[in-house]
Amino acid sequence: MPRRRPGRIRCEIPDRRRSQRTQPVIDRLSPRTLSELVRLERTRNHLQPGDIGAALRLWKEYVRRPERELWHDDEFGDVHWYCCGNPLEGRALLDGVMQAMSQRGARELRRIVEELDAVMGPPTPATDSRG
Repeated sequence: MPRRRPGRIRCEIPDRRRSQRTQPVIDRLSPRTLSELVRLERTRNHLQPGDIGAALRLWKEYVRRPERELWHDDEFGDVHWYCCGNPLEGRALLDGVMQAMSQRGARELRRIVEELDAVMGPPTPATDSRG
């Protein structure tokens, strides 16, 4: 029986470094917080790998848009949200994630989200049509 070459055997073994590339890439977060985000994405049944990073990216892109586009979206809605994701739902997801994290990790993520919220400006009070 012929012997298999060691290089051939190593090619068939899955590489652990390649399989762990689903780590979220969020600037200014410590490796400890990033690993906590990965753990949350693995253990929560409503999250999939990459959801938290995508939610933060959507919110960052939405906040940095010109005000006239934000006003247009507020009045008429945005048809691209159906395919590309709703940034307002992403912001709500980030709130839930910050509540589920440890205090230290939530503080790091909250700092980034609050800076983005500051770019958006102060929130407008909700108008109630009932009274």
